[in-house]
Order: sequence, then structure tokens, then C-alpha cells
Amino acid sequence: MRSSFRLAGLLCCGLLLSTSAAQAAAPPAAAQIGNTQDMTAMWNLTELYPTAEAWNDAYARTKADAEKLEAFKGTLGQSAASMRTALDAISNVRRSLYRIYTYSSLRADEDIGIAENQERKQMAGALSTLFDEKTSWVAPEILTIGVANVRAFQAQQPELAQRFNFMLDNTLRAAPHTLSLEGEAVLAAAGDVLRQPNTIYDQFANSELPYPTITLADGASVRLDQTAYTRYRQVANRDDRKKVFDAFWGKWKEFEGTNGTVLTSNTMAHVFTAKAREYPNSLAQALFPDNMPESVYRALVAQANAGLPALHRYFRLRKGLLGIDGDLEYYDIYPTMFRTGEAPKFTLADSERITLEALKPLGEDYLAMLRTGFAGSWTNVYPKDRKASGAYMNGSAYDVHPYLLLNYNESYDSLSTFAHEWGHGVHTLLTTKNQPFEKSDYSTFIAESASIANEMLLSDYMVANAKTKEEKLFYLGEGLESIRGTFFRQTMFAEFELSIHEEIEAGRPLSGERLTELYCGLLRKYHGEAEGVMKINPAYCVEWAFIPHFYYNFYVYQYATSMAGAAQFTDAMHREGHPAAERFLTMLRAGGSDYPYEIYRRAGIDMATAAPYQALVARMNRIMDEIETLERQ
Repeated sequence: MRSSFRLAGLLCCGLLLSTSAAQAAAPPAAAQIGNTQDMTAMWNLTELYPTAEAWNDAYARTKADAEKLEAFKGTLGQSAASMRTALDAISNVRRSLYRIYTYSSLRADEDIGIAENQERKQMAGALSTLFDEKTSWVAPEILTIGVANVRAFQAQQPELAQRFNFMLDNTLRAAPHTLSLEGEAVLAAAGDVLRQPNTIYDQFANSELPYPTITLADGASVRLDQTAYTRYRQVANRDDRKKVFDAFWGKWKEFEGTNGTVLTSNTMAHVFTAKAREYPNSLAQALFPDNMPESVYRALVAQANAGLPALHRYFRLRKGLLGIDGDLEYYDIYPTMFRTGEAPKFTLADSERITLEALKPLGEDYLAMLRTGFAGSWTNVYPKDRKASGAYMNGSAYDVHPYLLLNYNESYDSLSTFAHEWGHGVHTLLTTKNQPFEKSDYSTFIAESASIANEMLLSDYMVANAKTKEEKLFYLGEGLESIRGTFFRQTMFAEFELSIHEEIEAGRPLSGERLTELYCGLLRKYHGEAEGVMKINPAYCVEWAFIPHFYYNFYVYQYATSMAGAAQFTDAMHREGHPAAERFLTMLRAGGSDYPYEIYRRAGIDMATAAPYQALVARMNRIMDEIETLERQ
């Protein structure tokens, strides 16, 4: 997901989309942690800028430098040296811009309610738009110069062939979708407006939605914000789970029309830009920056649908293990099928130790990078009021280091998310160590494989080192749920996202009610309502309004493809050891130096074929076989 301020550097673990995607509502008490220093685990943003005033100064300098970039207009074709000078100046401004945006974004997420921080983030977004405007002439000018002259310049100037070759090749490839100078300038100027639906969603969902309060069976009063919902939807008491779903989705339902308008506006923005750039459809435009064959997206959806019998087998297994009489309901997905008495807890120190053990197959250099990150103040660890929910890694500040946001609550989900986000973190470190800034903007398609492979290695480690049958069953169940949440659920989201874009492209209107109808059809298909597997309550079909990734322009499919690829890599590491790990790490070191589909193919996996998806479904069935065998013992 490429953009001027490198959203590709902001990588989530599946924010509130799967069990491991988000954390619970409140930080554990110091007495539970046993290490009061853990309570102060907080990133150090002074490594980006020592003060807010220093950020202001950097902002002013970068804005002034951005304003000057138009002076290079018309110089790219004069000589190889003039092209290198111009591209170098543009790259330097971009590099500074990423750092500016990183600081403002991280500061804003510390407390969403602080207006000053939100305004600073808005300023960084506006600077990004200015940069786009001042460089909108670059692609048309490169195309005017032509392939032959660009190749000649590269032969004369090593940096054009080394630092800028991928950028130049990608620009030349985009010729059919590059507008005139005037057209590019207009689209660049529209950037702020086209981003507003996402901004509106963020403000509404994270700050202004009046979340409901409920009373649970034990008398506890709970305000169901996003993180609390994620926590309490997993409780053992089935009546409480129903109460959580009824209250939470009932509140979202009250705003169905508003959220429908916002998401429709976002979808229209994608359709508008696709038409303006003469792509056949929105999907083609979204896949173009990565040069991703549409066959990958289509193969994913087709193979997930073909694998639905395995998912339905899982739901039937879940129903039996939970001892549910009557219909399995949508709110029965999240509680663990297995308990080892009290749910296992992991302090932050535990997560560091276990992650290092679990990831040993990746080698000592990888582990050394983890230790460096653990020792630094790179992570905002615990949840608090008005802090951004979920978890992510922001690796946009090339000259500093990655930053991680967590909402850690000592659960196994927290441990798994910890390993996931550090997969992104080490991927960033490997990229910056091996690639210049201009080739550091790696694709999410690769990035999620880096993190999900960590999750799988962790899962395999926990199963292998379980001390009791009950523990082994618990971790097998978590691994099974991960496949449901990351492969099948994300593919369902990908189908929904494609369907709403196709509705707009076909000239059909969308509303909150219509979005709920479309989403409900997919819920019923994936959860086997027609087969008698699960009953879907229509009141819960407003869930689409809650999912932030629908604003990210065909982003979520990459979670599912990445899980399939990661499964093949981790299985190979267990079979082959170092050679398989080296293929995986070589893929990560490549960063953004080539298109992700090609990088994957060089590592031995073709994501446009059925094989990786079928392998993942086979892994799911093996886990269920092992669970059933253990249950019979």
C-alpha cells in the first residue's frame, strides 16, 4: 500500500479483525505484573524529535524544501546528472516527510482526545498533499523522456541504476495511467479531500461513538468500547456474550446510515481515481502499484470458498467442545474451546523470552535484532483511555527505527500479537540494513508474511512445549482460531470490499442498509447457515461499519494470502531448517526492491496458484485431527 507518506510503513496485526488483532480493555494491575517498571513501557519519540518545537522546525524546513521542488521541473531530461540531482532532492524531502508524519501519527495515537496532536497529524497530512502537488510533474516528465533515454542515463549515472531503478521502472510501467501535468496536479490537490472518509471514521469510532454500558452476570458494569468488546466477547458465560453482542452491535446499528454514507464516500473516491487514471476497475488500480496479478486476488477468494467445508468442520467441532445445545450463534466464535483452569497469563518479560525461543529457527542475527528492539524504548505497550486501539508497527522513519503500538493485557492473544508486530519490526530492520531508502517501501503483501510466520512459529512452539494435554489442546485451539480469523475472515472481508466497489462501478446505489444486506449474505455463506452450521442474527450484520480496514483500499486480502505463504515457509523451516529460513529472510531483505509477487516466486511460492491455499486448509484439518485424537484419549 504505497503513498506519499508511506502508509506501507504502518502495519497492523489485523486491527480488531481477528482474535489476535486487538487487546482487552485495561492494563493489568502492577501487583499482577510483578514488575512495576513494565507499567512505564512507553516509546521514546524524542529519538524522532527532541521536542514539539523541533518537529515544528523540521516541518517548516521540509515544507520550504517541498515548495522548491517545482524548480526541477523540466530538468530531468537535460542530462543524467540533472535527473539524479532532481530525484535525490525529491527523495530527501520524502524521507523527511515520512519522519514528520511518523512523529505526528504516533503522538496523536497516544491520546486521540488531544486536539493539538490531532491537528499536528492533520498538518503532516497536508504537507503530504503539498509534496504530491509539487512532484505531480515527475511521472509525466519521465514518460516524456522515454525508455531509451532513461536507460542511457542509468548507464551514465550509477545512482540512477542502483537507488532509483525500481522507481523509474515503475513509473515507466504506469504510462497508460499517468495523466497530463494538469491532470496529475488536480488529483494531487484532491488528496486531502479523498482521505476524509477515513479520517471521519477514525474520529467517530475511536472518540465520539457513545459506546454502551452493560451489567454482566457477576454484577460488573462494563463500558463496551472497542477493546472492551474484544475482551468480553470471549467470556465463558454465553448469556453475557449475547448481551455483549446485542449491546455493541445495537449501538453501531443506530449509526448504520451515517456509517453507510461514510464508507460509500470512501468507495466512490476509489472508483473516481480508478476512472480518472483509466483503470478498468478499482481492484486493478489497487493492485497496480505492487504489479499484483488479479489472478492472486481471484485465486484467494476461490480457494477460500473451496475450503469452506474445513471452516464448517471447525464450527461443528467448536459447538461440540463448548457443549452448546441448539443453534451455534455468531457470538460463540470467540471464547476458547479449551481452558487450562485459569487462562494462561504472560508478562511482558515472558513474551520477550518466549518469542526469542520460538523464533530460533530464524537464526541468531534475527534474534539479535529482536533483543535490540526489546532493549530500546520503541513500544507503547499498555492500553489506556483515549489511546488508539489495536496494534501496529510504524517503520516509516528510515533513519531511526520502527515503533510499535500495543494494547498488551497478558493474554495469549497479547503474546501472539507481540510476536506478530515484532515480525514487522525486524522486517523493517532487515530492509533498512540491506536497501537504500528509495527501496525500503516494502509491500504489505510481503510484510504480513513476515509477521504471520512469527505467529505460526510461536504457535508450533507453544504446542510442542505444552506441559499437559489441556495446555496442548488450548494452543491447538488458538492456532485453529488464527486460521479462521486471518484466512477465512479476511477473505470474507476481501469479498465484501470487492462487492461494494463493484456495486458503485455498476451504477447501483449503496446505503447503510444495503451494505448490511451484502455483508449479511457473506456472513451466512462463510458460517454455513444454509448447511445448518451456524445461525446468523441479522442484528449483527452491521459489523461492516466497525471494520477500519475497509477504508484502506483492498488491503485486507493480503492478510489471507500472507497466512497461506507463511504456512508454507514455517512448514519448510521445520522440515529443512536453515535453507528454508534463509529463503524467507532473503525475501524480507529484498524490501521494496522488486514487485512482491516476483519476490515471493523467487522464494519458491506462486501465490496465483491453488497450492499455498490448499496447504493452509490442509494444516487446518491436521490441527483438527490432532484435537480430535487428543480428545479421545
